[in-house]
Amino acid sequence: MSHRRALAGMILVTLLWSIAGVVTRFLDSAQSFEVTFWRSLFTALPLGAYYAFAHGRDTPRLLLAGGKALWVSGLMWSVMFTCFMVAITLTTVANVLVTMSVAPLLTALLAQFMLGHPVKLRTWVAIVVAGAGIAWMYAANVSADSRHLLGTLVALGVPVAGAINWNILQRSGQAVDLVPALLIGAVISALVTLPLSVPFQATAHDIGLLAMLGVFQLAIPCALSVRLARFLPAPEISLLALLEIVFGIAWAWLGANEQPAPQVLTGGALVLATLALNEAWGMRKRA
Repeated sequence: MSHRRALAGMILVTLLWSIAGVVTRFLDSAQSFEVTFWRSLFTALPLGAYYAFAHGRDTPRLLLAGGKALWVSGLMWSVMFTCFMVAITLTTVANVLVTMSVAPLLTALLAQFMLGHPVKLRTWVAIVVAGAGIAWMYAANVSADSRHLLGTLVALGVPVAGAINWNILQRSGQAVDLVPALLIGAVISALVTLPLSVPFQATAHDIGLLAMLGVFQLAIPCALSVRLARFLPAPEISLLALLEIVFGIAWAWLGANEQPAPQVLTGGALVLATLALNEAWGMRKRA
């Protein structure tokens, strides 16, 4: 695959990832945990079908023999799936996406303690500046509505779990296949949120939208990103992933009239600019 095609493919992936926020704004009656349950269920079904098609009767044995790293990765994916959808139902799409964007910085910070990798000066500066942007958003949320603050705190579970996930996989020294890890995460998320979803309130319309998210917003783009990662360097993927934030906020603004607060726009712009400059500088140093 050429670099140009891989680049276009990654942009498509971020577009698909970014639709979750605006789609949830058109749900009729599904609540937070039920929203999470249905999306996780419809993520697990196509991933399970794909894995079973690829490995047949060996599927259960391969999952059980995946080792500790695979199951810890699956557990962290379940935390990310659950926190993301619950947070989306509590606060604005912009708050959730900007909070999630600090994942690369948290990963670098945690790597110093788990792997002994020193944090570069430019990364420390990026952590401080991005932290200031997030703090500005938190201050706005506290003054506006405690529900928004709760949603932003829940959203923080996504980058924290992502940072733990990546560093555990690095420390294990194992190449963990993303597809079964995602499958395990989706199954755990669905099982955990199932008792919290009863009695079900989702309409057929809600289930249809959440099924679409499970398949097209999570299962397919995640599988695509695994293939594209072979043709794009990690820093470039990190930069392209920032497009999900821009696209997601734009979809919610245009599709659901969810206009971000001025503090969120300024804080989010500060975080995005910091992340982009940090990754661009890293690419330049490696070059």
